[in-house]
Amino acid sequence: MSAPTPEAWARALRIEAQPPYTPDIGTLVEMLNYARLTTLQAVDGLDRNELDVTSPDFPHSISLQLAHLAAAERAYQYISFRGVDPFAEDVPEYAPYLGAMTYGEHGFVLPRQALNKLLRELEEVRQDTLAELKTRDDAWLTERLTLPGFTDMNQHWLWFHVMEEELVQRGQIRLLREAIQRQQQALANE
Repeated sequence: MSAPTPEAWARALRIEAQPPYTPDIGTLVEMLNYARLTTLQAVDGLDRNELDVTSPDFPHSISLQLAHLAAAERAYQYISFRGVDPFAEDVPEYAPYLGAMTYGEHGFVLPRQALNKLLRELEEVRQDTLAELKTRDDAWLTERLTLPGFTDMNQHWLWFHVMEEELVQRGQIRLLREAIQRQQQALANE
């Protein structure tokens, strides 16, 4: 997966629902797509060392932030599409993602991974989301969740939050990347 093309950017600048999605779900999908394009742009060209760098101001590496995005979207798939809370219930299929979701609080240590592997995981998770959203309609989007602890939110808010999470992580990635570049420049000037 490489940086977005000019055509992809031009298309992303128009939030227009596309078939096969219903109008509101299609609009949400367009926003999810735009957020993803900005993430891809933010990480384009990073090498393995840059992916794993941390700094005092940014304790989570870019690779961990990318893994967190995939884990968060996967968690919301369980909550939204299956009605299962992978944090409150034993969900063995979600166990590999738990460490990234909690930024390592569950003993997870992200092995050094190449950017293409991290992006492939993001793409696989997103394809699963899009396949499920194709089977839903706008009435579903307004339904409130029934899981304990989630009953105040509806499906639309949950998927908006996935996009919001991506934008937050993308912002942190950009800041960390700038910090890395400043550090590299300082070393080069010594």
